[in-house]
Amino acid sequence: MRIVIKVGTSTLAHPTGLLNIKRVENMCKVISDLKNAGHEILLVSSGAIGMGLGKVGITSRPDDIPTKQAAAAIGQCELMYTYDKLFSEYNHTVAQILMTGAYVTIEDYGKNLKNTLFRLLELGVIPIINENDTVTTDEIVIGDNDTLGATIANEVKADLLILLSDIDGLFTDDPNKNPNAKRISVVDEITKEIETLAGNRGSVLGTGGMITKINAAKLVTQNGIDMIIANGRNPEILYDIINGEGICTRFMGKKK
Repeated sequence: MRIVIKVGTSTLAHPTGLLNIKRVENMCKVISDLKNAGHEILLVSSGAIGMGLGKVGITSRPDDIPTKQAAAAIGQCELMYTYDKLFSEYNHTVAQILMTGAYVTIEDYGKNLKNTLFRLLELGVIPIINENDTVTTDEIVIGDNDTLGATIANEVKADLLILLSDIDGLFTDDPNKNPNAKRISVVDEITKEIETLAGNRGSVLGTGGMITKINAAKLVTQNGIDMIIANGRNPEILYDIINGEGICTRFMGKKK
């Protein structure tokens, strides 16, 4: 399968913003194993801003753009160094792609992006994609990596989009507040009721939340791509997902 995996800041980093070394090492090991099994993997990775803030001792997400962009510049270096080091241990090469909204809105940019991604996959490389938070402005921002993951999945005609976050899936209510909340295993259609279940709250250091994941599901399912929301605290859940199992919510792609 061709799989796009989006990993959120809450999965990559501790609440301090500093790297969760054990989890990231395990995630790179599992992804390498899936690639060895013949799957094509594209990784959409958050974490640059959070890791940058952690390195300079800022523990909450700032409101001002210069600090965010400075943090992204600091954190992106560490993020890619870490991925390159860990994937190299399993004999896999990675490539960095930093995007802005121009790749979505300008036809030539999108065509070049697609050509580059397909060539990297042909070469057996794992593309690691993030928004270029150091230079993005309101006019060219994509906004969140759930949307970016959906965009990439559509561009490469992926078989599956997996969003790894800090929650087991979509619930009937907030499971942190309501112990009786039930996880929804399968969503065949995104109705108004499903949209209502999505809150608007993300993690302290991240930008996403359930609403961005529902929007991502809309983008990919209309093109026949299944999407999974799963908890990234144990990266080995990726094995279960590939086998059609695991604790998660699966949004079914519309078959044409």
